[in-house]
Amino acid sequence: MVAGESREIARLKEKLGIEVLWVYILSLLRKSPSHAYVLRSKIQEQFGFRPGNVTVYVVLYKLEGRGFVSAKREENRKVYTITEKGRKLFSLAEKEFKERENILFD
Repeated sequence: MVAGESREIARLKEKLGIEVLWVYILSLLRKSPSHAYVLRSKIQEQFGFRPGNVTVYVVLYKLEGRGFVSAKREENRKVYTITEKGRKLFSLAEKEFKERENILFD
C-alpha cells in the first residue's frame, strides 16, 4: 500500500491487477510474442504491479488450454503468442472495461 492510500484503493488496485492478470497478458501478447518471465517484467514496467513467477505460468497454462494463446519451444523455453480466439477475448474484455467505465463515471 502506498503511503496515504486507503485500504479500499489498495484493494481495488489488487483486484484490478492479479484478479484479471489474463487481460494484461493478452494485452502484451497482442504486441509481440514473449516468454513468461519477460511478461512478468513487462507487466511491472507497463502496468505497475509484479505478479509472482508461478502465477504468470499458471495463467498462461490456462490460456493455452482454452486456445487463447499458443506456445512453441525455442531451445528450452516456451514463446507464447496470442491466437485469433485470444484477440477476440481481449476485444470483449476491452468492451466490458469501457462499458463499466461509462456506467461508473458517467
